[in-house]
Amino acid sequence: MTPVAAAAPPAADIRPGRVIVSTAASDAEWDAYVRAHPDGTVDHLWGWRSVIARALGHEGEYLEARRDGALVGVLPLVLVRSRVFGRSVISMPFLNYGGVLADDATVAAALSDAATDIARRFGASHVEFRHRTRIRPDLPCRQHKLAMQRPLPPTSEELWAAVDRKVRNQVRKAQKSGLEVRSGAHELVDEFYGVFARNMRDLGTPVYPRTLFRETLDAFADAARVYVIRHGSTCIAGGVVLRFEDTVVNPWASSLREFRPLCANMLLYWSMLEDAVRGGATSFDFGRSSPGGGTHQFKLQWGAVEQPLCWEYVLLTRREAPDQGPSSGRFDAAIAVWRRLPVGLANVLGPLVARHLP
Repeated sequence: MTPVAAAAPPAADIRPGRVIVSTAASDAEWDAYVRAHPDGTVDHLWGWRSVIARALGHEGEYLEARRDGALVGVLPLVLVRSRVFGRSVISMPFLNYGGVLADDATVAAALSDAATDIARRFGASHVEFRHRTRIRPDLPCRQHKLAMQRPLPPTSEELWAAVDRKVRNQVRKAQKSGLEVRSGAHELVDEFYGVFARNMRDLGTPVYPRTLFRETLDAFADAARVYVIRHGSTCIAGGVVLRFEDTVVNPWASSLREFRPLCANMLLYWSMLEDAVRGGATSFDFGRSSPGGGTHQFKLQWGAVEQPLCWEYVLLTRREAPDQGPSSGRFDAAIAVWRRLPVGLANVLGPLVARHLP
């Protein structure tokens, strides 16, 4: 694939105070800026560029903005070629967050304008910025997803006392059922993936390739952990967490429905939360949810605080912001068919389809 790079400004435009946008950033300087920015998230980090390219086949264009030589903004972009939705430029697809990080509104505008230029040359129908708050009030915005995050106390004892009594009872039930908790890295990916793939089939959603999780562990080796819950020799629940500064983020988690009476999912989340507290984290990010959905209610019972996300759009060949999620109702028939597929077949076809569903 030929990169669709941002054009360098004419030499005459390089003058004091001018914002210069390019693709010349280094990974170390980029990540330092993301970590220092108040709106920076794990999804802005440089490592996702290789993860998404290798696991899902989409190339990235990572834009930096400089003023008088100083880095004043970054914008990670992925150029998505989808057989289902056509071409789009998204920050960041397959993840919860993304979009512009900038020192001020002038820099934010320069970065989003550069993204628009890339999208036009790429032939995209739109640019999607997955912002946590409004960055470009002049752009169309959808607030159809909620960020779910919980502040953490200093000790696990305080955390235990603070969670809902019903939650505590379910965690105790899981512990008394003899379930085993393990955390690690690559050695647990296959167990986690077996549960995750089965659960995605049951939901009627094509599963990501196994390589997505292996590449994630490679790119964020010091920050990523895999958790599994075993019933005897059978893995019945699992999740992946990433540490970003003082926050532990849980982008993926699943459990097997037939073992629901054992409350394995409750033990999984308690284990992830307890370890986050013990590791000195001050916040736990449960990922995004659709308002009123089952995962929304599940996260609320753990004390998560909801915040509407602001997905902002530059519309190029579209008249309206896209509604491409399963809740739109457009894919009900396909979801029903997928749920009836044998797990083995769904696991073969799923990764081929999932890369087209950003």
